[in-house]
Amino acid sequence: PQTAPSRVPPCAAGLLHSLVCGPLVALFLGGCTPKYDWRDVRAIDGYYTVLLPARPATLTRPVNFGGIRAAMTMTAADVDDVTFAVGTALLPDAAQARAALPVMRDTLVHNIGGAMRHEKTQHDSAQSSIDADAGPAPAARGAAGSGNALVLHVRLIARGPRVYQLIVLGHEKAIQPDAVDTFLTSFKLE
Repeated sequence: PQTAPSRVPPCAAGLLHSLVCGPLVALFLGGCTPKYDWRDVRAIDGYYTVLLPARPATLTRPVNFGGIRAAMTMTAADVDDVTFAVGTALLPDAAQARAALPVMRDTLVHNIGGAMRHEKTQHDSAQSSIDADAGPAPAARGAAGSGNALVLHVRLIARGPRVYQLIVLGHEKAIQPDAVDTFLTSFKLE
């Protein structure tokens, strides 16, 4: 005897649809979640704005700028073990702020045990700046493994008595050039 085709009750069909399609939709939407959740951040003191790729944290601590001690406020966010940070400090005068830039650069490069790869310095009547990239020292490059060494992208600015430090720090494989560019070009002084 022939049996009639079974019909799935409407409530069961809806449940079946939810069980099959729900996880697929969640998987699809999860795949579309942006790695970088860029957000506009304004400095606590109001001197700058910048885009950071995740929710930032802020910390203030004393720093030695080549014999001059000042409080530096750092605002930073991490994405996939890559740190994006902006620091600012007020020094006694503009001359000391300009003199602090190479000290800051050298300290940052030393802290990663690295060597300079590229540097560009600019000076005008309003401000001075250093853009630099650093990576592993030549002796450490082979031992570090391809792409696993720490690299640093930094922009240092002195405007008046205030210094600004923008850094991207992480393993070479994890740093995306377009994210570095987005971060650095978004920085605006007010």
